[in-house]
Amino acid sequence: MLANPSFHGRPLQFVPTVVCRNELWRSYPAFPLQLHNRRSYHFLASSTLEIRRNGRRKRRSISRNSTQFSVRASEDASVLDADSAGFQGSPFSVRIPVGDRHITVETGLIGRQASGAVTIRDGETIIYTTVCLSDVPSEPGDFFPLSVHYQERFSAAGRTSGGFFKREGRTKDHEVLICRLIDRPLRPTMVKGFYYETQVLSWVLSYDGLHPPDALAVTAAGIAMALSEVPNSEVVAGVRIGLIGDKFVVNPTILEMENSKLDLLLAGTKNATLMIEGYCDFIPEDKLLEAVQVGQDAVRGICKEVEGLVQKCGKPKMFDAIRLPPKELYKLVEEIAGSELVEVLQIKNKIPRRKALSSLEDHVISILSEKGYISTMGALGSTEMMPDLLEEDEDEEVVVDGEVDEGDVHIKPIARKTVPLLFSEVDVKLVFKEVTSKFLRKRIVEKGKRSDGRSPQEIRSIDARCGLLPRAHGSALFTRGETQSLAVVTLGDKQMAQKIDNLVDEDEYKRFYLQYSFPPSCVGEVGRVGAPSRREIGHGMLAERALEPILPPDDDFPYTVRVESTITESNGSSSMASVCGGCLALQDAGVPVKCSIAGIAMGMVLDTKEFGGDGTPLILSDILGSEDASGDMDFKVAGNDVGITAFQMDIKVGGITLPIMKQALLQAKDGRKHILAEMSKCSPPPSRKLSKYAPLIHVMRVKPEKINLIIGAGGKKVKSIIEETGVEAIDTQDDGVVKITAKDLSSLEKSKAIISNLTMVPTVGDIYRNCEIKSIAPYGAFVEIAPGREGLCHISELSANWLAKAEDAFKVGDRLDVKLIEINDKGQLRLSRRALLPDAETEKQSTKPRSASLPNDKVVSPKTPDKGKPKKAVAVSKDGG
Repeated sequence: MLANPSFHGRPLQFVPTVVCRNELWRSYPAFPLQLHNRRSYHFLASSTLEIRRNGRRKRRSISRNSTQFSVRASEDASVLDADSAGFQGSPFSVRIPVGDRHITVETGLIGRQASGAVTIRDGETIIYTTVCLSDVPSEPGDFFPLSVHYQERFSAAGRTSGGFFKREGRTKDHEVLICRLIDRPLRPTMVKGFYYETQVLSWVLSYDGLHPPDALAVTAAGIAMALSEVPNSEVVAGVRIGLIGDKFVVNPTILEMENSKLDLLLAGTKNATLMIEGYCDFIPEDKLLEAVQVGQDAVRGICKEVEGLVQKCGKPKMFDAIRLPPKELYKLVEEIAGSELVEVLQIKNKIPRRKALSSLEDHVISILSEKGYISTMGALGSTEMMPDLLEEDEDEEVVVDGEVDEGDVHIKPIARKTVPLLFSEVDVKLVFKEVTSKFLRKRIVEKGKRSDGRSPQEIRSIDARCGLLPRAHGSALFTRGETQSLAVVTLGDKQMAQKIDNLVDEDEYKRFYLQYSFPPSCVGEVGRVGAPSRREIGHGMLAERALEPILPPDDDFPYTVRVESTITESNGSSSMASVCGGCLALQDAGVPVKCSIAGIAMGMVLDTKEFGGDGTPLILSDILGSEDASGDMDFKVAGNDVGITAFQMDIKVGGITLPIMKQALLQAKDGRKHILAEMSKCSPPPSRKLSKYAPLIHVMRVKPEKINLIIGAGGKKVKSIIEETGVEAIDTQDDGVVKITAKDLSSLEKSKAIISNLTMVPTVGDIYRNCEIKSIAPYGAFVEIAPGREGLCHISELSANWLAKAEDAFKVGDRLDVKLIEINDKGQLRLSRRALLPDAETEKQSTKPRSASLPNDKVVSPKTPDKGKPKKAVAVSKDGG
């Protein structure tokens, strides 16, 4: 694009680098270009450029085939006209009531060179968001060129990065999820035909640890977009809804969310809902609809307040930059491909249908080219050919007598030549896709049949099987039509937990996480393979949060659980297939889940009157990829027949109302019931027991003050236990919980016995058998009654007879039985061998001790490990008090 329409009348700079597009030039009145030489350039009304230098002037007509250049607005504030006078204006702010408090929105203070910039504040959490767009449009396409970047600065919480590089780097997963939350409600409000690349940047500048920034970031992006020159249709805002007790709370705090049964993030306009996403603990459909109503009312209030802000501070929208394909092209494409499209859309399988559509598209382009309708010079965006750019007309040099300054503007209208009607190939492809979507929707509404022959409520055929991978801890293959997920479960200890680096200065670990991958082979294509995409991260989180409510608590199942879902085939709702496959894989791994859950994706054709319907929206169950692309809604719902655990809805039109959402939710519930019934027929079924290759984890509870005895100085003791017994890990917690992870039962029992002895609480009167003498002193012998626990057996207590030296009767390494007779104030133990001797007069001086037990004494002996088969269950015991 030659110039941004919002810069109308502004002096421009000439930069010889970028190819300029001329389709908008005729909509501009004449305006001068400021250059770095002595020439002055003037656009004439007929797309002619007049160049003046030293009193002489030349006229050149505009063409694509000549010198490459681009034009951008001058950055010199002194040359700005009245339209941009607000650039240096004073800041403007507004306080908007949201829930039980206010948020503050301010613009005009920070980021004044951006097309739109706002700061939004809730408590001491502050978000700064900007919207900028390119100077020239991108190539026309069916996907609006919008990019969103969100970053949480560690400085916002008074911290710095814990890594080697003390600055923010790669976008974290939770930042990617917020980017998606910002992106998804903005897209439906974008006007078709606007191809300027648009970028939304959002930063958390201050975070108080109480007011979450994600819903604020959605609202800030919607306000910044409304203030900018981007021609979006309506103001967008977002809120979070929590359910605390029986009360819905708008934008609850972090502390309030800890007691919430619902986590709903809703975004929309003042008239309708554009996006919802959330997670809950088996909430029924009617309760979710109540929450959506509360959220929509809150959004409506924000949008009305923002409209007043936009009227005062907003920039003119670039509606004149919208370029749509000519209407005549739609008629031509339908005439050429209409009858064949009807047949192609009846092909049931995805790959043959995709290839047939591609072939038909090439056929349409070929026919139009043969008839001379397609230009080979790129996207014209117009039904007329433009004159050549900078094609110099010879003999049109005019000498000015010097009375006119070379900076003056001179407009000389020149008649424009008309040429035959031409279309660009890009426009033909866009129109072909729209016509294909129209025919697909028409077939569904008129005949009640979809591409694969199903009715709107029908679910595709389902096949499920478990135990495919013998060495994996759990595995399942879930197939629904042409969508297939291979889910694999891995069990481990705390070392396998995923650490989350957040703004709060405390370590956070996830003991359950699901990782979703979508390789290009699943759709029969060649593509990028590497780090997970934003879509993969988003789909994985949705499936993870859907499965999380069915997991047992850590006390009952102390494993870290990792689920991998690899999509091996895809034709719609692969994230919901991950929910179904992940649930079966968890059962196959022996995880004691609370119940089974399933997921389903719902679609919609909103305007049925267009195709002869009664106007009632048509809801589609278990949508295909083509129905997702051509439909008006993608509504994913996961749960069981009682309630919902996760949901995500994206709208591709102006929004939907609560009655439509209710119909979709009830239809989704029927679909989940059917899927759950099919999952129960899984063959082979899930094993529901721990794999022999899974690690064993034993949980012990000791007194918190005994934890240091297990760890030892510098961790030496716990390391020695691991080396001695061969266990994989011993994890200790400050509250006295000890978790032992081992590959076999033998090593597990050994470490358990050592820890039990270390942490036991001695009692006066206890008898300890077969104890080793660790050292001998002149006044007695130190005897180890348990690993790491020694007591003094005084020389007078070693024998019934008098001993001059302890060495005369005993040596280091000898074993004897002793009785605990005293514990002093320092916790030191006093032992006695003499108290166990049956007859002091006949006692023989021997280093081999005799065993004697008294009827009322408690006998304590070292524990020996049981040598049995490994148990396929988790052992939880309370040892050591």
